[in-house]
Amino acid sequence: MPTTSLAARVLNLLGIESHPVSHHERWLSMAGGVIGIALVFTAMDLGPPGMAHGLVVASMGASAVLVFGVPHGALSQPWPVVGGHLVSALIGVTMARFVGDPLLAGPLAVGLAILAMHYARCLHPPGGATALAAVIGGDAVTALGYGYVLAPVLENVLLLSAAGFLFNFPFRWRRWPAALVRAPVTAPPPAPVAGAGPTLEHADLVYALTEIDSFIDVSEGDLLRIYDLATRHAEGEPLPADRIRAGCCYSNGRFGADWAVRCIVDVSEDQKQVIYRGVAGADRRRSGTLSRADFARWARYRVERDETTWRPVGSVRGDEGGLI
Repeated sequence: MPTTSLAARVLNLLGIESHPVSHHERWLSMAGGVIGIALVFTAMDLGPPGMAHGLVVASMGASAVLVFGVPHGALSQPWPVVGGHLVSALIGVTMARFVGDPLLAGPLAVGLAILAMHYARCLHPPGGATALAAVIGGDAVTALGYGYVLAPVLENVLLLSAAGFLFNFPFRWRRWPAALVRAPVTAPPPAPVAGAGPTLEHADLVYALTEIDSFIDVSEGDLLRIYDLATRHAEGEPLPADRIRAGCCYSNGRFGADWAVRCIVDVSEDQKQVIYRGVAGADRRRSGTLSRADFARWARYRVERDETTWRPVGSVRGDEGGLI
């Protein structure tokens, strides 16, 4: 096995990230983490005296990694950050109070927090640590009871969220929440030609990630798989054989060099065979004979010529309940 191939396999097995994020972006993430946690420490230290005075939940450090290091990640957005911590804190306190034994309360707190965050649609990994801290945080945390949810957890998370918004806002490519990011204004792409869509490759994804210049919490392999699944879904189900008719043209719905359009020239007397002629794409100037069923498996939808391009006829599904 070649050394490069072995190295790539080892890196992939270990899950070592290879996102092409610039040094500038990495140092910005570091600075955001410093400022965010410093704000939490300072505000809690200067706050009014009380049972939660000066307490900082350790899981805020993990949240800072997400808010400043992966600002556009699904797990880094405001609801997961705030809701994830609050839901987990509530469950953690409940387990500490009613289960008692940390050997049982701790695992239950983390597991139930994960379940609750899933259902509340606020999955946030540091929430598991917040729930666990309510169980094993010591007398200072135990004495707070359900007050732990509001102070220090809610106070901490609101301060961190404020820091995330203020620090990231000047950098328009990494604003937080991600909904505040404005896509750059570019010239509109040329009108698409049916079947001429590009085929994405690894190098294309690397280029796109480089242009975004922000850590995206999804692998390039996952992106390719998502693209492939979306393409397959867009292609739809094969045409029913009884919808294949003489004089009509059909496309295989593929992209790039594989795209083709065939027109039905004639149908056999028993209606089981079709004679086709390729008129565009990969099958241009080719003719052949196929069973009606095989042609239906090849075809995705009926098309017609529209000046310089081919377009689907009508809707995806015809008036007769099948694809047209």
